[in-house]
Amino acid sequence: MKIIGITGGIGAGKSTVLSILKQEYDAHVIEADKVAHDLMKPEQPAYRRIVEAFSDAILDETGEIDRAKLSTMVFHKAERLEQLNNIVHPEVKDYIQAEIRHYLQMGNTAYFVIEAALLIEDGYTSICDELWYIYAPDELRIKRLMESRGYSREKCEAVMRNQSSDAFYRKHCDYFIENGNDLDDTKKQIDELLKKH
Repeated sequence: MKIIGITGGIGAGKSTVLSILKQEYDAHVIEADKVAHDLMKPEQPAYRRIVEAFSDAILDETGEIDRAKLSTMVFHKAERLEQLNNIVHPEVKDYIQAEIRHYLQMGNTAYFVIEAALLIEDGYTSICDELWYIYAPDELRIKRLMESRGYSREKCEAVMRNQSSDAFYRKHCDYFIENGNDLDDTKKQIDELLKKH
């Protein structure tokens, strides 16, 4: 089983690549962000620690963590974001490693794919066999975010400024996929990468 890490900036089209890997190569795909959301639910250990760190002000009327409120509390506040990441990220990593063990035991999966924005920073390089950087030009990423998420140009640029640079991703990743052209081109690049092994 090959463990592939997928990373890249917001709006680069990581979801498209994941979808191709899942549908056309029967890869088991795990998204760190979705795992993190699940681990913030009231029955999970991270929930209590997050509420203790950030107060009941982040809860909605049902007692669940309101991610928009939490996001507002940590956005532009590096030390608060680090505090949140220090609670959530180790839990996410433990969960993913347990999933890898499970799929290795089952022995019927060729590709196990982990997608995370902070794949490199959170030390997934030691878990993955190879890292793929999904790249798209900044203007295209902004256009995608404005259309899909309704972000303003200012919000797109602010989020992108908070993320790692193109040079950082290229330095740390084994391969990169240029995801600024048509879908067939992206599929061709994925196919070529998987055929290398």
